[in-house]
Amino acid sequence: MRSEDPRSNHTSHVRTGNQSLSHRRVFAAPAELVQRAHVDPELFRQWMGPRGSMVSFEQFNPVTGGAFRYGVGMEGTPAAVFFGSYHVVVPGLIVHTWQYHGETGFTVEALRFTAESHSSSVLDVTSTFPTVEACDQMVESGLDDEMDANFDRLDEVLSSLGRSVSS
Repeated sequence: MRSEDPRSNHTSHVRTGNQSLSHRRVFAAPAELVQRAHVDPELFRQWMGPRGSMVSFEQFNPVTGGAFRYGVGMEGTPAAVFFGSYHVVVPGLIVHTWQYHGETGFTVEALRFTAESHSSSVLDVTSTFPTVEACDQMVESGLDDEMDANFDRLDEVLSSLGRSVSS
């Protein structure tokens, strides 16, 4: 688990408890736009998963009380399936559970979208895992690099949206 200055366009990753991880990233986009990229299915599929992967939705209802089930995979390979429930979706905050298909226990994740200036924002993510072992496994899995790669693509999507809004 590494921790870097989020202003250097990397995500900071910090173990904040036996079962919790915190991640922080600064984006050169308003908080509302960063949150929109988490709830708009067409934007979400552009940045979620490894570069070149495809996201397919069985269910994607990012509202308080809604749920999601989607797969992420490369062409010709089975998709990794994720599912969960949205507990809170309001401006500046998303709280949801998620888990991988076939695993037991769910992770609670809180995403906070905070304006830093009129053109930049901070995304703070806190993930609380069902067990210490589940948290340990996530740390050992290479989550940091995968999250950084996803957020690099999210930067690209946000930059493209910013150009289309200002055009």
